[in-house]
Amino acid sequence: MDRQVISLPSVAKATGGCSSTGDSACGSSSGQGDMPAEVWAKVKDHPCYSEEAHHYFARMHVAVAPACNIQCNYCNRKFDCSNESRPGVVSEKLTPEDAVRKVIAVAAKVPQLSVLGIAGPGDALANPHKTFKTFELVDKALPHLKLCLSTNGLALPDYVDQIKDFNVDHVTITISMVDPEIGEQIYPWIFYNHRRWTGRDAAKILHERQMEGLEALTSAGILVKVNSVLIPGVNDHHMAEINRVVKSKGAFLHNVMPLISDPAHGTHYGLTGQRGPTPMELQAVQEQLEGGAKLMRHCRQCRADAVGLLGEDLGSDFTLDKIEAEPVYTPDARDVYMGVVEQERTDRHTAEDEAREAASFAEPGAPLLVAIATKGGGRINQHFGHALEFQLYQVDGREVRFLGVRRADNYCKGGFGEDDSMETIIKALSGVSVVMVARIGDCPKKSLAEAGVTVIDDYAHEYIEASALAWWSRVNADRANGLMASA
Repeated sequence: MDRQVISLPSVAKATGGCSSTGDSACGSSSGQGDMPAEVWAKVKDHPCYSEEAHHYFARMHVAVAPACNIQCNYCNRKFDCSNESRPGVVSEKLTPEDAVRKVIAVAAKVPQLSVLGIAGPGDALANPHKTFKTFELVDKALPHLKLCLSTNGLALPDYVDQIKDFNVDHVTITISMVDPEIGEQIYPWIFYNHRRWTGRDAAKILHERQMEGLEALTSAGILVKVNSVLIPGVNDHHMAEINRVVKSKGAFLHNVMPLISDPAHGTHYGLTGQRGPTPMELQAVQEQLEGGAKLMRHCRQCRADAVGLLGEDLGSDFTLDKIEAEPVYTPDARDVYMGVVEQERTDRHTAEDEAREAASFAEPGAPLLVAIATKGGGRINQHFGHALEFQLYQVDGREVRFLGVRRADNYCKGGFGEDDSMETIIKALSGVSVVMVARIGDCPKKSLAEAGVTVIDDYAHEYIEASALAWWSRVNADRANGLMASA
């Protein structure tokens, strides 16, 4: 593996902001704002904690934690599975020694790597020895990497001191309820204090331990992201209360994730017919939570062995049988990449400011939804046929807000367009005014137009926010002149 897996030019093109509202309390599209310098340093290059950073930087999960101390109705841990992209799934389990070898190999080939996380496939703190041994080895080999762990929170209060001692300054807790009556519908059992608990007793213990751990982490100066699985008919009406509670206890971000429910996954919810939320339902809940704890909207619900930028997975390129016995990391490529990123950040903000200034001369209009095909770098740089997802933005001529990701089924497979995929794509683009792509063929463009979906490649390889503002200005001018607003 002598090639660089992600070339610098394909990713070194910028955009961002981790706050869904664009204010400075969570890292915004304009940068640090009034965020304390020590917090900004932690989130600036973290793809999960900053929406801006996810366009530039990669994360890596190492699957060293197979055991779990609770059972969730939405979870089925699977090993040696390369065909599913969801939490709890891995292709190979690692020892701490294997993990650090793999991390070094990835860092040597992927200069965008900034974060090493342990997210399972079980629970990081149900496997404390393996988790902290891995952090110890990685911190010694690659001290520039940020260290993260994900946990259900049951064992969390017992390990806050160790988390701090090992320089883990980002922790994700999955909290899908703050009411045990709701919790007993989500968690059949937990294992705590050497015994199995079920029903409401289990949910009550879990809730209390999660709250204790969250408060202890924030008191220790550790940034906490809360993940909540949105389950229609179970906790959808409860999400506002979860948001209020975790904000009151100091959570830095709240990530509301859609339930992944498919009988093929073998989960309880999948087998019993519990559906997941539609994209519009998820968006409605997120809008309801505006003004509470800051929302993360760019989550991809990664596998427990994910590698690369969010929205892609290079894990299959770095299985143990494909990496060197003793990989060597040198910082040269990363140093070059970091310089490119800083310049791109500056250029991107300048382009956005100029586009906003141009748009400011027009009368304000109703917000419009724009879908973007991008493969990274904050640019419109992906062919329509290769897009597995579209990033959704709302633009009104004054502001461009990132709303989230709409997953689709890529149209081109093996070089040929698949008409069966078009129905899925059209559904994913419901409510969107325009789709911006780097390129699109005549046939899919015609099919989309017949379904009322406008696709343009006018802004290919340009910055996302600046292009969205420029397009809005064109549409607004056409409206003022009584022309069609197809742009």
